[in-house]
Amino acid sequence: MNIFVGNLSREVKDEDLRSLFETFGEVASVNVVKDKFSGESRGFGFVEMPAKASAQSAITGLNGKELKGRTINVNEARPRSDNRSGGRSGGSGGSRRSGGRRQF
Repeated sequence: MNIFVGNLSREVKDEDLRSLFETFGEVASVNVVKDKFSGESRGFGFVEMPAKASAQSAITGLNGKELKGRTINVNEARPRSDNRSGGRSGGSGGSRRSGGRRQF
């Protein structure tokens, strides 16, 4: 099961999440998402646990707990939607007026 972990402190590393979640069972992978330019944590990450029962226990046991000074949000990750435009439609935005005089 893929688990979303939000409201992470910038100091949290992959190893921190791994050790936290391993208390509930086997952890297949951990990824604290980082900004591609600065390399700093974006404040959330994902943990993959193969056993659904262990994953559910981790979600129940860790949601609302404190990690490095922040209260973390832990829940089952939802599939990413294909609409990455942020709700905007395509196009240039704005009118198609050309500058200058009107021609009749």
